[in-house]
Amino acid sequence: MRFIERIWSGTEPADALARAVLSPLELVFRGIVAIRGGLYDSGILRTRKSPILVISIGNLTVGGTGKTPVAAWIASHLVDDGRSPAIILRGYGGDETIVHKFLNPTVPIIEATDRVSGIQLAADSGADIAILDDAFQHRRAARDVDIVLVSADDWSARPRLLPAGPYREPPASLSRASMVIITRKIAADDRVSEIENFVRRTATGVLVCVARLQIDELVEVGGAKRHMEPAALAGKSVLAVAGIGNPGAFVRQLESAGARVTSMEFPDHHAFTVPEISEIARRAKAFDYGVCTLKDAVKLGPRWPADAVPLWYVSLSVNVERGEAALGEILTRLDRSTDI
Repeated sequence: MRFIERIWSGTEPADALARAVLSPLELVFRGIVAIRGGLYDSGILRTRKSPILVISIGNLTVGGTGKTPVAAWIASHLVDDGRSPAIILRGYGGDETIVHKFLNPTVPIIEATDRVSGIQLAADSGADIAILDDAFQHRRAARDVDIVLVSADDWSARPRLLPAGPYREPPASLSRASMVIITRKIAADDRVSEIENFVRRTATGVLVCVARLQIDELVEVGGAKRHMEPAALAGKSVLAVAGIGNPGAFVRQLESAGARVTSMEFPDHHAFTVPEISEIARRAKAFDYGVCTLKDAVKLGPRWPADAVPLWYVSLSVNVERGEAALGEILTRLDRSTDI
């Protein structure tokens, strides 16, 4: 477990002490969030309308809920429906931009810290819908649909705001959403139901959907790009490489496929150095498989040593388990004259 995760969710006395030390800063951050939200709610801070429809895909926490695969899945759905979406994201670290281009090569991907400017660029490119990846807190850009993801694998019944915890806003903010999608990789049904009930109590009237982010297959990075079923990992030793927001969920997902996992965890959006790549390749020789996320594969693949053992990445699929009709309604009723 990484240092910051130990502070946020660790159970040792030192972890609790660290959270207590950070509590005054958490209160300051909570106050800033409340003031800013109040300014937008009162209209003192104004949102900017856009020339095209806008869907925001966001969350309450720092990373790890599945925004990128869900945003890519929604973009693909809209393309299949004959729409012309563009995906707008901050572009921090560069990896998410490459992942989106990989998953939806025909969809324009626009990097813009200013979402309002990004939406205008999307409109100028011919898009009729802008998909904002990670924009729930960016209220300056008006949106027609606000989808918020909540990870069941990383849920806390007592959420702590930054820096004492991973939350950027308190759960009460979910009331601004059009829909909450509870995502899970391995979370149990009773945990998902608990979160679903919490969301319905906290954000009365907001539509709720449950979606599983499951391993579809494993794909070889570079080379012959061989494909492998998840069942092939059963009983095998796996070196899991993860530079993502919630590496623990990735590791547990591989373990749920029957793998014996040892992890090498890096910060989210990590820029791998040559020595780090060499060390990953060296350690991978002692395992049956070296496996990473797609987000890491787009950075490791072009620099993976030619004489190293194969590296595989996990391809995820989005499987809607509950609320499919409500999600379909959200995606098809994209009309400014409709109150979603």
